[in-house]
Amino acid sequence: MIKKFNLGLAFALVFGLLLADSVKAQDPAFTQFYANPIYLNPALAGAVRCPRVVMNYRNQWPALTGTFVTYSASYDQHFDALSGGLGIIATADRAGEGTVNTTNAAVIYSYSLDVTDDFAIRAGFQGGFFQKSIAWDKLTFGDMIDPRFGFIYDTKEVPGQNTINGLDFSAGILGFSRTFYVGFATHHLTEPNESFFRETDSQISDLPRKYTGHIGAVIPFNKKYPDEGSISPNFLYQRQGSFQQWNIGLYLTKGPVVGGMWYRHDDALAFLFGLQADQIRVGYSYDLTISKLTNATGGAHEISLAFQFPCRQKRVRFRPLSCPKF
Repeated sequence: MIKKFNLGLAFALVFGLLLADSVKAQDPAFTQFYANPIYLNPALAGAVRCPRVVMNYRNQWPALTGTFVTYSASYDQHFDALSGGLGIIATADRAGEGTVNTTNAAVIYSYSLDVTDDFAIRAGFQGGFFQKSIAWDKLTFGDMIDPRFGFIYDTKEVPGQNTINGLDFSAGILGFSRTFYVGFATHHLTEPNESFFRETDSQISDLPRKYTGHIGAVIPFNKKYPDEGSISPNFLYQRQGSFQQWNIGLYLTKGPVVGGMWYRHDDALAFLFGLQADQIRVGYSYDLTISKLTNATGGAHEISLAFQFPCRQKRVRFRPLSCPKF
């Protein structure tokens, strides 16, 4: 996950961040990348013709005192009149048992263009609003500590604002054929300021741009009957600020059952199991920590639920994207 910290306890994490002159925040990320498609890449909005509702839940490091819990919900569909798709997405992230809370909401438009009979391009743009809040009374500072008796003093640190708001913009592009896809997305194009202190330039904390590149293929076991099963190799790379990470994984699909495994470089092994029908899809994944943090953190649990609603199929040509659903 993009959140990769050296300290397990939430109060220590937040304390370190707040005292730094420049806070370099990082986005939450989901192991089931394609189960939250428009969060991964705005170009994926409307990649299926009919209305789609997706909900995601992630609980990272539940064995630690200060856990990270992230929720996401989105809706998207294709509109022939717009030659593309529209989507809306909302995300809520709670760090340190609610010490720091971040909420995002955005609208997305993606334009679809058929380049050849076998290849198409989608380009998406996202504009949204974010709100970040902090519970100052849950924080502890160095001047509160007595060498013998522990935390017995009141802090002299002056808290900043409780809540900050701002606008945020992202964009993405995707190229795909019947079995192959490659995409690139940039989130936080304007690098909005997330600092709780607005008095001096030294306290400005810009949210770094996040760059995501992803590529994969869906290879059916039987070309005559592609719905019977497939294998799907995938690669995903993300960079935000000084942090970078690459992921390599494989999905196996047989009828309604999907299994998968991802290796996240120097961080975790992720195992996935999913069931999919015509109009509903549910998946569960577990991240086994293999870094120096060890799996004493409790790893990470993730659940995804998606509803694919039926709609009237018009005669206008539409090229669906064949990619993993988890």
